Amino acid sequence: MSKDQKFVIVGAGLAGASAAGGLRKEGFDGQVRLIGAEMYRPYIRPPLSKDYLSGKADLDSAYVHPQAWYDENGVDLTTGETVVGLDLKSHRLTLSSGETVDYEKLLLTTGSAPRVLDIPGADLDGVHHLRTIDDSTALHDALKDGGKRVVLIGSGWIGMEVAATARTLGNEVTILEHGAIPLSSALGDQLGQMFADLHEENGVLLRTSVGVASIVEVDGRASGVVLDGGETVAADLVVIGIGATPNVELAASAGLDVDNGILVDASLRTSDPDVFAAGDVANTYHPVIGQRLRSEHWANAQNSGAAVAKSMLGHGLSYDEIPYFYTDQFDLGMEYSGYGPLTRGAELVYRGDRDKREFVVFWLVDGRVVAGINVNVWDVNEAVQTLIRSGRTVDPAKLADESVPLDSL
Repeated sequence: MSKDQKFVIVGAGLAGASAAGGLRKEGFDGQVRLIGAEMYRPYIRPPLSKDYLSGKADLDSAYVHPQAWYDENGVDLTTGETVVGLDLKSHRLTLSSGETVDYEKLLLTTGSAPRVLDIPGADLDGVHHLRTIDDSTALHDALKDGGKRVVLIGSGWIGMEVAATARTLGNEVTILEHGAIPLSSALGDQLGQMFADLHEENGVLLRTSVGVASIVEVDGRASGVVLDGGETVAADLVVIGIGATPNVELAASAGLDVDNGILVDASLRTSDPDVFAAGDVANTYHPVIGQRLRSEHWANAQNSGAAVAKSMLGHGLSYDEIPYFYTDQFDLGMEYSGYGPLTRGAELVYRGDRDKREFVVFWLVDGRVVAGINVNVWDVNEAVQTLIRSGRTVDPAKLADESVPLDSL
């Protein structure tokens, strides 16, 4: 590769930073420019709903690399700039400042944005979303002294983690959920109910099967959430956490194929041979399960970002990582590995003590492990991933038997 070649990465989050590092690790000595809309250098997002939000960790713990790393590795980091135009034919980007940037290869790691709740009052002061450092800082400042009435709209992973953090800081917390059981779409009813019980045991009021009509104000600030039917749930602040949508606007306007993200093949290449996508925004064909997967978790951002460097350099890639994420809520820690689309209707096999919430559970399809989680049981995730990757049939009775080592199955 020529030193004059320019590779550009749009989106300065974990995926973008991982890709920049991956390019250097793979031996690329051309120009690497990393462009981000936020004023911060690349950071990871899990602390924003956990330790940074609670005040247990400072901002430095969230950054992917020290500032000096970018200079030492010849990565031209541009922050506070939005890419407003992409011309595939001329291989040229236009920035919000008016600057134009040419590229030989382009990587889109534009991430996702909080889903908008289209109801009256959603834009009031005192209504929060959680996606960025600034969001987390503002929410921390509102929660840190405790004593607030906090209403969470939505009970996905972000909502449940924020609820746990807010409650731990001494606030009154109510979760409003449209479905019957939180997290059921990700984990199923049994495990979703475990999280519901955990929150209720810690003083969180969980209101399920409710709809939200509006957010009401007093003196220009949110003061409550009106439910379908007219009941008002009083609030000092409201947090909306109803999921995220991939930031595909730039790709779509340029004519790239998009559908629930930017469509990429197993090499993370888009419909344009010189443009790639990774992280939250990439809807990737997974070669193991023969389906598309789009993952918004940090492990995918890190792993796909590092991996796409190989593809950009023509080294060959078939991205087959097993999706992984983790959560910490109150005294429960959990790791999940597996193929979510394959778990619908799968057989559940438990290993350990469910009453103490110290167990591993597996999803089996035709006797093969397609996913697994470990709850307050550690140093087993690698073995869980090995079982998934092997694709071999296992005896459910042995899988449930703690005396049988997982690595012997």
